[in-house]
Formats: sequence, structure tokens, C-alpha cells
Amino acid sequence: MVAVKKICCIGAGYVGGPTCSVIAQMCPKIKVTVVDVNEARINAWNSDRLPIYEPGLKEVVESCRGRNLFFSTGIDDAIREADLVFISVNTPTKTYGMGKGRAADLKYIEACARRIVQHSNGYKIVTEKSTVPVRAAESIRRIFDANTKPNLNLQVLSNPEFLAEGTAIRDLKNPDRVLIGGDETEEGQKAVHALCAVYEHWVPKERIITTNTWSSELSKLAANAFLAQRISSINSISALCEATGADVEEVARAIGMDQRIGNKFLKASVGFGGSCFQKDVLNLVYLCEALNLPEVARYWQQFIPEVNQTPLFTLLQICDFLVEVIDMNDYQRRRFASHIIDSLFNTVTDKKIAILGFAFKKDTGDTRESSSIYISKYLMDEGAKLHIYDPKVPREQIILDLSHPGVSEDDQVSRLVTISKDPYEACDGAHAIVICTEWDMFKELNYERIHKKMLKPSFIFDGRRVLDDLHNELQVIGFQAVTAAEDTALTCVTTGEKRCLHLESKDEFSRVWLMLFFRISSAT
Repeated sequence: MVAVKKICCIGAGYVGGPTCSVIAQMCPKIKVTVVDVNEARINAWNSDRLPIYEPGLKEVVESCRGRNLFFSTGIDDAIREADLVFISVNTPTKTYGMGKGRAADLKYIEACARRIVQHSNGYKIVTEKSTVPVRAAESIRRIFDANTKPNLNLQVLSNPEFLAEGTAIRDLKNPDRVLIGGDETEEGQKAVHALCAVYEHWVPKERIITTNTWSSELSKLAANAFLAQRISSINSISALCEATGADVEEVARAIGMDQRIGNKFLKASVGFGGSCFQKDVLNLVYLCEALNLPEVARYWQQFIPEVNQTPLFTLLQICDFLVEVIDMNDYQRRRFASHIIDSLFNTVTDKKIAILGFAFKKDTGDTRESSSIYISKYLMDEGAKLHIYDPKVPREQIILDLSHPGVSEDDQVSRLVTISKDPYEACDGAHAIVICTEWDMFKELNYERIHKKMLKPSFIFDGRRVLDDLHNELQVIGFQAVTAAEDTALTCVTTGEKRCLHLESKDEFSRVWLMLFFRISSAT
């Protein structure tokens, strides 16, 4: 069996950095080198201030950095000496040409493949870590085959990551599963077993799943699409709860006790964010539209109960279904922003709004597709003055995200956005507080102190339901609290008065909800 003694990881981002740091810690006899073209990022990995925040990551890095873990810009040297190369570069959604807005942009993957074949000799295992479309490994292999050398033997594997930001180190050290896909040839299986041996240093063998390459690639996309679908479904239920007087928390609890469903990802909120969910769902949409694969239709048939007794979805139906998952996420964000505007007497122009939290979830500094960006956009469009605080997202990143052409125009950000150094500064003199990230620290703020310095009436809009246990306390203080996904008859906690909130476009909700679930029921 091939023994892996040296690993090179191309890409020092949210996947490559944490993954290879844990591998280095768990495999002290393997030399791990993480490389990147971004010199500033590599310098940060070699400093006391890492470029990304992840609980436990700093301790892992410091335990093995300089011993068997190295961060470098010397990409070509690292490729040459490695037995195994991970490709962990970005695969964003295309913003141009065919597949714009849906297909994954593989230009960085292709660039890596060409660089690897140029600087490699002998036997080497090349492993996809980035989220890629099905059959991307075949594209990499074609580049290798077209540039082959007499003494070169490159084996291509797929090893997708299933990390949740905020718990990445825990997920890496105690994974639900490790998925490795490779060719079903003798050479391909040797490469698969070599990578299995790396993970077997700390992962039980029964948790290491081996498949063919294409099954591995599709499993990553499908897993994220399933999770996104669950979030959008419970958010759609939250709108229905508001219209009927039901409590979405009670409904979610009842649903989650069904063992066939389970209670994970049934927390209604302002919508999902992060780098993967939306991108991967859109990627699946594009695959359905472009590749005409019946296997995809059979896979998505699993959305339907009693799978063996139901007909297949058509590809068009699958595409419509996946688009509706994204539509529902966008609708939830707009609906939350509408609640804010309606509650503030139907105008937020020139009103100071404190935005607490900008990361897409707690325990990470990642802002990609964060709901905070979109809620901020809707409020800026209405002329609100936003004072934003997040404990882990740097000022530069917030300004960059809000300055994107699709988010703001002209000088909107410079006129309307202020980055605060702490939550108390953000809330000082504000008309309302909007909680967009479920940071634990927001449960522990001195809300009596905050209320004294806010304009009256003082509103709290809890988009992540982190203050559910504090409602009585907030009522005594004098806040008017509005929680995302509560029922329509929301209580103003100061007065106890019931009032109805205007739902933006009930017809829009009805259309998405009925199409989503009529399609499932009509197929049974």
C-alpha cells in the first residue's frame, strides 16, 4: 500500500486551513504544508492572529505549527515533494457566461490541475476538497492525461468536506463520516486506501465511506441541498404560523419528535447563509438543466414519502423545487425587514438601527451569503442609518460586503453605515436593535443599560430567537420585542397589546408554499 508521508494543500481558506491543521495534529509523522498565492493570508496563518476564527483552531495550529505543519507561498516546491495534494480552492457561482448565477466557476480548480501536472513527477494522489460539480474529477484527469510524462502517475480522488463553521474543529476530530471517492481500478483503489490510512489515525474505520468518484461529488451537493431545503421548509411554516396564530416553535418541536424527520435544522429564523447552501443548490439546479441525468431525478425522488410507490420527478420539476428553496430563503429575509419597517411606524429613513451580528452564524467570521447583508440592504434602501457590530468580522469585510454593486449604490455605505467597536456603542441612541447572528454574548448584554440610552419606544427584532428566555425581563425594562417566526398576533411586551403585522406579499408566500408542497403531494 502507498504510504502518505507528505501532504500539500493548495488553498489556505476555511476548508484547507482547519482540515490540514487537524490532520497535522492527529498524524504527527506526516508533514503537512498549506500553500496559497495570497501572501497576506499565509503571513496571518504564521502569526498569533489567524485569518479565520474557529473555536479551538488556534490551539490546534499552535500545537503543531513549525513541527509538522507549515504555511507557505512556495506552491511549486510543496507540490513537488508531496505524496498527496489536496485542492481546497474557491469554487464560486459563475457571474458571467453560460450558467451565470447557477453553475460553479471552476477556473481555480483548472489552474490548480495545470500547476500540479507541471510540477509533478512519479506517483502522486490529487484529491478534490473543494465543492465541485459531478464529474469535475474527470475534467482534472483529462488535463493530467493531456499533459502526461513518462514517469508520472497521478490518481484523482474526491474527498468532500462536511464541516459546519463554528464547529469545524469538533467536526474534523469527530466526524459523522469521511467520504472518499476514487476510480474502481486497481490503481484508483490503492489511492483510496492510502487516503483512508491517513484518516484512520483517528477516525474509526466504520465512519470512512468509500465510493466511486461521482457518487462522492454528488453526495456533497445533495447533502447541502437537503439541509437548505429543511431550513426553507420550516421558514415557510413560520409564515403560515403567523397567518394562522400557530407557534412555529411548537410546530417544529412536534415535527422533530417524528423519528423519520428528526429535530435538526428546524429552527425558524431570517434564513440560511454561508458559502455552501445557496451555491450548492444553484449548482444542482444547473446540473438538472444542463446534464439531463436520470440519476439526479431518482436521487431527488427521496424527497417524497414511500419512495418505491411514487413516480419520478421530471428534471423541470426538480429545478423548480430547488429554485423555490432559494426563493423561500430570500422571502424570509424580506419579510423580516418588512416587519422592522412596519413596526417603526412604516419608515426607517434617517433612523439609527443597531445591527448586532454580521457573520452568517455564531462562532465564525465568515459573512458569505449572510442574511445580515440582505437585511442591511433592505434597510439601507429605506434610508436607515445602520450601526453594525460583530465580535469576529473585521470592519473591512463588512464594508466590502455592503459595497457590492448588488447590495448598495453610489455612496450609500459611506452615508448610512457605521461600524461600532462594541454592542453598547451600536445601540446608543438607536430606535431599534436587530439581532442577525446568534452570538451567545447577545444573551448576556445589560439590556437595562441599553434601554436607557435608546429612543422610545425602543424595539428589539430578534432574527435568531436568542432572547426567547429574556422576554419577561425585556418586558419589565420596557422594550417592544418582535421575534422572527412568531405568530401574526405579536405582543408588544410593554403594553401586552396584541397587534397584527403586515406580511409582505401574502400571495407570494402562498405561491411558493403551495407549489412546493403541491408538487410533493401530487407525486404520491
